Amino acid sequence: MGCGSCSTGGCSPAGCKSNGSCLTNGCSKLDVYDWLSHMDMPNNYKPFSIVEVKFKGSRKEFYHNNDNIYLETGDLVAVETTTGGYDIGHVSITGELVRMQMVKRHVKEADVVKKIYRRATPADVDKWKMAKDLEWETMHKSRTLALELNLSMKISDVDYQGDKTKATFYYTAEGRVDFRELIKKMAEAFRIRIEMRQIGMRQEASRLGGIGSCGRELCCSTWLTDFKTVSTSAARYQNLSLNTLKLAGQCGKLKCCLNYELDTYMDALKHIPDNVNTLRTEKGDARLQKTDIFKKMMWFSYPREDAWVPLHIDRVKEIQKLNRDGVIPPDLGEILEIETKPAKVLDYENVVGQDSLTRLDERNRNKKKSKNRNKKSGSGTNNHTQPQQAKPSVESDTNVKNENAKPRNNRNRRHRPHRTNQNRDNNNKNNQE
Repeated sequence: MGCGSCSTGGCSPAGCKSNGSCLTNGCSKLDVYDWLSHMDMPNNYKPFSIVEVKFKGSRKEFYHNNDNIYLETGDLVAVETTTGGYDIGHVSITGELVRMQMVKRHVKEADVVKKIYRRATPADVDKWKMAKDLEWETMHKSRTLALELNLSMKISDVDYQGDKTKATFYYTAEGRVDFRELIKKMAEAFRIRIEMRQIGMRQEASRLGGIGSCGRELCCSTWLTDFKTVSTSAARYQNLSLNTLKLAGQCGKLKCCLNYELDTYMDALKHIPDNVNTLRTEKGDARLQKTDIFKKMMWFSYPREDAWVPLHIDRVKEIQKLNRDGVIPPDLGEILEIETKPAKVLDYENVVGQDSLTRLDERNRNKKKSKNRNKKSGSGTNNHTQPQQAKPSVESDTNVKNENAKPRNNRNRRHRPHRTNQNRDNNNKNNQE
């Protein structure tokens, strides 16, 4: 099924580029799989009356289906709003799965007061499309007004209500902003009710979306719902370099994925001994250089030596206990040989060097060398003239030959006797007489 709301004139739902507002619900964010849809409910089962409806971005709300309207996932519905009028959204979940989502989001059934009016009619959809088409232009005009008033804020997104009577402006700022004069000017320019809502940097990245450094879509715009705090200690426990340019995401904060494997690292760190910066030996104080958490290996180095000595954590604990008791061992002990995995043997013969990533660089390097060699050899001559080929030397008689004369045939030249200097002198004497 194609999407009719995009400018390409009908494309697959996954690539309609409507930022979550297409009719097919193909590019929605934070989708939920209804794993109860194929199960048959009991005969006396009464469906759960609350439905989850999704709007632009990641905004989801719960509504009562008091009229028992038959709804399926992806249907457009007109719902009640707190300020009057109606809004248009997609049905994301129906049935018993909504009850589980409410428990997950800590929403009680008594707190749900808004209801679903009806399925969206063609007139509602046309009006909703017109409202969505105004969002881009409205956002740029509002940014211009904010710059004219010298407000330190960034308006990142605009969300129009389905009935085209209200617009919500999402902005980011470091502190509190007095935007009363801005609201007056925007109300005069757009002739709608205006709501200003401040969001954080991570919420802004979630609404706008993007591609992360891993090459995938941002977690906050696809599946992540709660933003837990990320500290630099999470990177320190994982032996990552504390480089803010590499650890920060598109929101400017530390990446949320730093917390994904933190529990695994914390479990592995329980076996690693603490406060092992130096180990005292008779050879000298060995200083800790590197720790492999999962292999349970630690590397130490003696002063004024470049070689690192790998030790197992059991041996490190043993030396640490000896130092604690006042015993100094002669050295760190036997150096362990770390096994290296053999190179992978290919099942096919590498004929043209397709496995080398730099196979084309060497070819280009040879071409540059040959060009430089030709330039050096022909630096004294004109580049536009071709070098003249050396003509074969042909012995001539005393008579001067014409320059345009054709060279003698090599076959006749081969049988011609070689003329010596004595024969040449005799001929000159005969000519003088």
